[in-house]
Amino acid sequence: MGRKSLGSTRRLEIIKAFYEVAKQGGLENASIAKVAKTMGVSNGLVMHYFNTKDELLIGLNEYILQQHLYVMFEDHKGQIETRKDLEDLIHNLFSRKWDQYFDDGVFYSCYALIYRNQAFNSSFKEYLLKLHEVLREELKQAYGNGIISNTNIDELTEIIFALVDGSYYYMGMFDPKNSADLKQLDLYISHCLSLFEYKEE
Repeated sequence: MGRKSLGSTRRLEIIKAFYEVAKQGGLENASIAKVAKTMGVSNGLVMHYFNTKDELLIGLNEYILQQHLYVMFEDHKGQIETRKDLEDLIHNLFSRKWDQYFDDGVFYSCYALIYRNQAFNSSFKEYLLKLHEVLREELKQAYGNGIISNTNIDELTEIIFALVDGSYYYMGMFDPKNSADLKQLDLYISHCLSLFEYKEE
């Protein structure tokens, strides 16, 4: 068990180093050799865990998922027991907190790869589907706890993520501290919250 734990720890260290290399010099310029140099280890050690850059890219997807789950669970710890928990979740989804956990430049470089790398496309799709699954379960919690009466949870999940992805991409070009831009973001959040049919309190 100790050896397996050590292996998992080392894999994560390598993925984090790969992320830092991509963050500094661009994902397209990141390589196993640069990761090894950053970590102060041999290429062979990195390749013991990741034979190719493609394998590292798929590991990076797993890392992105974990970082984004931190944002989703912040404030309510994954428990939707009140209307405030639900609204905190939506605010987190639309917030710029995502880039506190993961660099936008690396993320969108990953996104561009889905058009050129089929294996990465499948991995990235799994990552997105996992995020959708998590949101779907939280909306089901909100329904089960009598917070909302919406029964179209699957449809609601897809609409919310379409709004989140679109707004995040668009708002990334603007200053998050600018009052006009914040007002635009509030518009997206308000529209999303209006999708919920709240039960009488």
